This record gives sequence, structure tokens and C-alpha cells, in this order.
Amino acid sequence: MLMHRATGQRVVQAADPAADPLAGLGRLIDEMVRAGVLLAAEALLPGSAGARVSVFERRRIVTGGPSAGEEELITGFALIEVRSREEAIEWAARQAEVVGDVELRQVAAPPAGSGGAR
Repeated sequence: MLMHRATGQRVVQAADPAADPLAGLGRLIDEMVRAGVLLAAEALLPGSAGARVSVFERRRIVTGGPSAGEEELITGFALIEVRSREEAIEWAARQAEVVGDVELRQVAAPPAGSGGAR
């Protein structure tokens, strides 16, 4: 999974004010589709549209808005399936060229016998 944060988008815009991160990201997503590696990709609404949900002493606590600074919130992701770590890093680097810093995380396999989707 490739994840980018609000800070990454600001870095690109500061480096090149004329750059349109969304157009560049759209072109990259198209390339991922043509390469057959993209499983899913979405932009996320701002943290103010979300909620934080926790449980304390069996009581549900719902807090509106982001829990971290807005600049630290994940603003989008791409889920890819590739043959190697090196290939994942290559796609992450290409995404970072468009949106700034990208965090690359491997999705864990479900526990054996859990029947969980991957």
C-alpha cells in the first residue's frame, strides 16, 4: 500500500507552484492500471469530515474531526500488487515525484484458517 499525506502535497506545490498534483497522480494511476499492478486507489476527504472512534470501559467514544494535525493525515492511497519489494519501491518513488513523501507498507496476510480477504 502506498500512502501519501497532506505534507507531501504541500512539498510538491512549494517546489513547483505550477504543478497540478491531481493531474499528475491521475496519469500515474493510469500507468499503474496499464501495468496491471493497481488493485485500488482513492483520495480521502479531509480529516474534518471523519471521526475518531474508540472504546473505553465498554463505552463508545466518537470524536469528530481529525485526531492529529491536519498535515499528518493520510490524504490518499494506492493498493498495488507487485512481484518484489524493489518494484513496490519504484512505484512509490514515482508517486513521490507527484505528491511528495509516500509511505510504503506491505499488507499482512490474514491468519491461516481465518478466511479473511486480502
